[in-house]
Amino acid sequence: MATTRRTVLAGLAAATALNALPARAARRPAMPKGFLWGAAISAHQSEGNDTNSDSWLLEHLPETVYKEPSGGACDSYHRYEQDFAIARAIGLNCYRFGIEWARIEPEPGHFSQVELDHYTRVLAACRAHGLLPIVTYNHFTVPLWFATRGGWEAPDSPDLFARFCERATRALGGQIGMASPFNEANIHLLVKVLRGAATPEYRAARTAMIAAAARATQSPRFSSILFADPDRIDAHLLEAHAKAYQAIKAGPGDFPVGVTLTTQAVEAVGDDSLAPTVEATLYGGWWDAVNASDFVGVQAYTRLRVDAKGLTAAPPGAEMTAAGYEYYPQALGQVIRLAARKTAKPIFVTESGIATDDDARRVAWLDASVAEVEASLRAGIDVRSYIYWSLLDNFEWTQGYGQHFGLVAVDRDTFARTPKPSSQHLADIIRGG
Repeated sequence: MATTRRTVLAGLAAATALNALPARAARRPAMPKGFLWGAAISAHQSEGNDTNSDSWLLEHLPETVYKEPSGGACDSYHRYEQDFAIARAIGLNCYRFGIEWARIEPEPGHFSQVELDHYTRVLAACRAHGLLPIVTYNHFTVPLWFATRGGWEAPDSPDLFARFCERATRALGGQIGMASPFNEANIHLLVKVLRGAATPEYRAARTAMIAAAARATQSPRFSSILFADPDRIDAHLLEAHAKAYQAIKAGPGDFPVGVTLTTQAVEAVGDDSLAPTVEATLYGGWWDAVNASDFVGVQAYTRLRVDAKGLTAAPPGAEMTAAGYEYYPQALGQVIRLAARKTAKPIFVTESGIATDDDARRVAWLDASVAEVEASLRAGIDVRSYIYWSLLDNFEWTQGYGQHFGLVAVDRDTFARTPKPSSQHLADIIRGG
């Protein structure tokens, strides 16, 4: 979307609202030169009307396990300049977002120049607002045609993904600042770890939804990453990352390409804990992929406590977030230290956030999380960013719009952005250090 008076005024209004929030004094040790402060978002969760994706179909099935469809999401497809203006007003110097494969390649081998031009404008606007664009090529969703032919279960899926990455990079690479082929490349392994804790009813509902998708598309091979058999897709995803890395590094552009991982802290509880087994399952071969790439992005939200039988509940009396898991910002420091043990590559915090309707708890989360980064830096660990999830209250997959991670509230009817006090608090942290 080209810059218009309406988008500029809307962005200025949101930034003015941010600046009107009460400031908190905060003096902190200075972060290293070039340290990145940012916020993250994904294409499907924020853009809206991603009608050609696998998720859109699943959300609208009568058998869906999604609480509600994504619909217009945050309308970031049209309002990205407002979002960039808010991010810059907070003091952020980078913005992590996705390009939507389902838009760019709506049919096999057909690449939409209209959509490539759109993302060219998005990247240019991001840079014009003083933000380094950190691009995710695939954040869970895939084109519907890709899902109907077996998704990541198909043996040629790595080649198809690499083809998309090559074409997208050819059009956009000159504007990209950093990139990762996948968001949370090991998400399927987290699903594998957590699947045992799912109720039989939910497992049956998930199976029924995928069967309904197969019927609706007349394709018994229908597969979607969040609901697929992890053992059937892991090797293909590892191969897809390797081939995508080469395609993206071929340019144009000369920017780091890394691996972002879901890195929840795994803690042993009691004797004979299965924690080592759970940790090995969660990461599989992905540390090798990290070591063959340029950086690792850690994405931590909580801890997984593991006893001799497997996953166990949070401690009695533990605070729980609105997402249903334990409030535990210390997990971030634990996974940074884990990454430092596993790789010599630079470490970026590419997601850290909390779902809550009590913004004071988000303020506390920010303080605790940034303190973990500071402690890691003091320990000599090469940490280069703190990127909060998310700038906006957005679509949270099967949970719909009921979980609020954002620094900024979004009106579900008008899409108006309203910065929360936590956004000012993060601005104060950045100014202080």
